[in-house]
Amino acid sequence: MKKQMRDLLKKGDFRVNGSIWVEGKGTRFFGPGPVELLQLIQETGSINQAARKMGMSYKKAWEIVSRLNEIMDSPMVITATGGEKGGGSTISEEAKQMIAWYQSLRDKFRRFMEQETEKLQ
Repeated sequence: MKKQMRDLLKKGDFRVNGSIWVEGKGTRFFGPGPVELLQLIQETGSINQAARKMGMSYKKAWEIVSRLNEIMDSPMVITATGGEKGGGSTISEEAKQMIAWYQSLRDKFRRFMEQETEKLQ
């Protein structure tokens, strides 16, 4: 007779945990960090300000944006250069759609982890 997983563990507080990433072209490109960066770009209108809010260098933020724009069929971040009021950035409708899809996926994943954690109790 097979034992339940909870019977194989020492007594304690155990839980199933994890993170979800979307991978493509041999690399992780869409997950918690890129989603937060996109949301902050939308909020601030600036890659630089979004990076600052995340405690991330502008170079790192630009690398994430470049990777997203390279992998996706259409740009996720649209930049505007200089001008009288300065440049700025915004996210595309496709980026908003990807964020919504990812959040839905995370909700499903969270429920799965909760169900599996209950089996350990």
